[in-house]
Amino acid sequence: MDELASSRRRLLVGALAGGIGAAAAGCLGTESDGDAADGPELRLSLSRVDGSLRDRYVHSRDDPPEEWDEAALNAVLAGESYTTQHRKPFFASPDDPAYVLRDGTYHRLGSVVVDEVAETYPVLRLFDVDDEGSGSDDGGESAVDGGEEGDLPQADQRAVHIAHFAARSRGDAGGYPVGLVERGGYAYRNETARAESALLADGGPKRVAYRDSTYRVEIERERFHEAVYRPIAEAVAESPERMEAILRATFVGPRVAPDDLSAESRRIVEQADMEEYAETHPYSDAYVELLRAIDARPFIDGNVRKDAGVGEDREEMIRYGDDYYERYLRILDEEGN
Repeated sequence: MDELASSRRRLLVGALAGGIGAAAAGCLGTESDGDAADGPELRLSLSRVDGSLRDRYVHSRDDPPEEWDEAALNAVLAGESYTTQHRKPFFASPDDPAYVLRDGTYHRLGSVVVDEVAETYPVLRLFDVDDEGSGSDDGGESAVDGGEEGDLPQADQRAVHIAHFAARSRGDAGGYPVGLVERGGYAYRNETARAESALLADGGPKRVAYRDSTYRVEIERERFHEAVYRPIAEAVAESPERMEAILRATFVGPRVAPDDLSAESRRIVEQADMEEYAETHPYSDAYVELLRAIDARPFIDGNVRKDAGVGEDREEMIRYGDDYYERYLRILDEEGN
């Protein structure tokens, strides 16, 4: 749930994983004569989830994530009216809910859209200039340092940093962080940032230097239509055990008992937990047994991409014994992709 994070899920795809997995596969009797290596390779990674699901998904009322709107949290837990614009107060959705513990009660947090408003914000866009000037009315003035060591206010430094992503992507095959860049630049939505900005001020800098590039500054005031959110909180559990059960039902897929697997399949689990386990189709009986146990049956098909409509990657949380794991499956064809 951390912003710009990414993922809650750690994918173990080390450079040596394939070789180690292949070696393990050989030990388990997966190497066979003939054209076994001609089929696709299926790689399995298991990443153990430390602690309980409550540790991962539930936050204390006194220690909410920084990206949450704490005023919204205070209001919704007190039963008071409150709204936010543009962004969800807890970044929560039905597929990615947020939970908070207050006074022994677990609450599921979310929001609903209750209105729409139109706002006008300045948008900063940066454009490359050459040594001869850009032909604009900046008079060829020297550029102000837009980096962290420069003289611009912190709000402008952030704006330049984000607008730089958009500027460098123009005419390039690469992209930019969509969640940060808006309308090809940076929108000054925060009132304090607008008040402190030097770039927005009358007579502000016309050029900025950032990461060995010099940019022409362009400011446009544009209309934005924003959703208005009302935060909601619903009490869902009064005990840690009930909360853990709710989280298992929400996030955890297959449950596997080690004693229900053969010794060979358990060894595959151990290998996938340490590194990455791999076999080429046709897979060994032990691998097939494990794939069935973790409800990855479509991957047993050597032509899974065509026949089963399954993409090359598949990620899911499972429970193995008393432990939770992030399960990651990856298909590599004969071209290695």
